[in-house]
Amino acid sequence: MGFPEAAAEVAGFLGSRGIPYAIIGGLALQRWGEPRLTRDVDVVVLVDAEALQAFVDDVLERFAPRIPDARAFALRHRVLLVRTGEGVPVDISLGIPGYEEEALGRAQPLELPSGAVIRILGPEDLVIHKCVAGRPRDVEDVEAILIRQRLRLDLDLIRRWLRAFGPVVETHDPLTLFEEALDRARAALEAPG
Repeated sequence: MGFPEAAAEVAGFLGSRGIPYAIIGGLALQRWGEPRLTRDVDVVVLVDAEALQAFVDDVLERFAPRIPDARAFALRHRVLLVRTGEGVPVDISLGIPGYEEEALGRAQPLELPSGAVIRILGPEDLVIHKCVAGRPRDVEDVEAILIRQRLRLDLDLIRRWLRAFGPVVETHDPLTLFEEALDRARAALEAPG
């Protein structure tokens, strides 16, 4: 089983339970930026606080945990680490109302070669996620998204959320990272040839 099939399996499970979700990792990047190898399926979900423990238990009944005491880890760190029946690793991030609620509202359908339809994070939100993460690979991904989308993104939306996240990101300034990537993308798009 490949990553698209694993994403469809997880999406089908979440959809059957009415859980809002979006695929946020390598599969979303393949749609909006430069395709690259991915090691897992990354998903963000939105579950009411009252239903969170029941949701985690439901997921763990369907998918095998990847670590001992995955339930306690998920409730403490808000990420559920499981694998599909074919062994594909899946990271299910337990989103919180606010930004992620908006981002899931902007998620877009993507039809896979199998005909299955999954929801992926929109390009602006993928840029926001990657600027907050701020690893060198994420910076490259941001530039690739900006170039592939030819800067046709809601830059004000991206800046607004990066300003909001700035005070809680301890390692770097996500807005500065974005502006620098935007300058490099503009230069690449304006370069002759």
